[in-house]
Amino acid sequence: MAYVRTVKTASGATAVQIVWSTRRGSRNIEHVGSAHDEAELAALKAAAAERLAGNQAVLDLEVNAPAGSEPLPITSTRMTHLWDALCAAYRILGFESATKGDNVFRDLVLARIIEPSSKIDAERVLTEVGVEPASYATVKRRLPSYATPQWRQALAAASARRAGLGPASLVLFDVSTLYFETDAGDGFREPGFSKERRLEPQITLGLLTDAAGFPLTVQAFEGNKAETATMLPVITAFKTAHHLADVTVVADAGMISEANQIAIKAAGLSFILGTRIPFVACQGGGTT
Repeated sequence: MAYVRTVKTASGATAVQIVWSTRRGSRNIEHVGSAHDEAELAALKAAAAERLAGNQAVLDLEVNAPAGSEPLPITSTRMTHLWDALCAAYRILGFESATKGDNVFRDLVLARIIEPSSKIDAERVLTEVGVEPASYATVKRRLPSYATPQWRQALAAASARRAGLGPASLVLFDVSTLYFETDAGDGFREPGFSKERRLEPQITLGLLTDAAGFPLTVQAFEGNKAETATMLPVITAFKTAHHLADVTVVADAGMISEANQIAIKAAGLSFILGTRIPFVACQGGGTT
């Protein structure tokens, strides 16, 4: 998506820019010009709007406007259908009850579904949707409560209820990493194994889903923690929290080391490995 913005420059002028953003969060900024008075600012905004239009044809309704009239200004917009649908899904999944109606948390979650962005940039996304965002100071004050294990457990409980897990459950587990643009680790954000061969500090995320891929819980680990050491703590904690008697975990071969297999059996879990089979023995004794 693209939009026009104005920013104050160090010289006191007003710069008019076109921001081209993608769903992945990347941005390209095109500088249109700098204005020193209202007339120049209006001209630059008009030029930016024309640039956004991209020479699109104008729909001619054959309606003659009265002399001296101008188009009515757009004072506000709202993506009503999109926002109402996301709020309904959030409520149906049970997250509204799990968070005790915390709209700040809800708005942060839904803003990132609409456009992946930072906490501070979520304010812009919500404004474009037509929702009054909480101030960044309010968001920062709420973050410590969102980071507590109790908050995550309440969301995991809502997900488990929605998934309808029974005494015997099949779950899927995998990990991913998030890197940070810094050179120094802090004990949690640490350089570690990266499939992208990155050297920056990172954290490891373990995700547990049901058989259909519906997320059940997520847990963060130190960036230098081995992937094979993340699975058992997540599954054991989830099994205990939701009183599951029989859990079968599906993972790729890289997640289940020989030591993990022993630990999984000791914990009363079953597992299914996704791995390559070099050959399959035929009933007649041959190979294929």
